[in-house]
Amino acid sequence: MSTLKLSILVFLCAIISACSQFAPFEDRRREPGTEYIYVGASKPGYPAICYNPLFYDKNKEILEQADKLCKEHNPSTHAELTDIDYFTCRVFIPSKAYYKCVADK
Repeated sequence: MSTLKLSILVFLCAIISACSQFAPFEDRRREPGTEYIYVGASKPGYPAICYNPLFYDKNKEILEQADKLCKEHNPSTHAELTDIDYFTCRVFIPSKAYYKCVADK
């Protein structure tokens, strides 16, 4: 393998690994230059979390994160799974779980 090909391969691997993250995250981000305008699927009361099903279980770690987001919005609620989409987030985090915040009984 030539030095040029090896350099290109190393460069591509570095870019892919730098642009990826494997930890689950809420699919919501603030619009640049504003304080209260958000973009993404996650809304208050309806969190959406992107995750990789190979590394994280939607019934454990992802549900805990969704519960935390629900309790931030309203302390007397918990999260219930409503839907799952595949291949809608990032390359290494392909799944998105949608939750609904429901009042505690």
